[in-house]
Amino acid sequence: MFIALRQTWGEDRVFFYDGNDTVCSLPASWTDAVAEDVFVAVAAGRCALRPDDLLLLAGLIASIGSDPTEEV
Repeated sequence: MFIALRQTWGEDRVFFYDGNDTVCSLPASWTDAVAEDVFVAVAAGRCALRPDDLLLLAGLIASIGSDPTEEV
């Protein structure tokens, strides 16, 4: 049974009761409680990563070997 859609742990999560009346939660993006990401819909499984994900990955790779005290 659905309880609520809330932002916790830095992301939108869906809270619900499982079959044992225990409160559980999942990332909202794993459910139909939120609209599908437009890029994911248009890519239709042909792209493993969104452009924002690729830019973040490129920044992390570029930071390898750099000063660990610098913020990425």
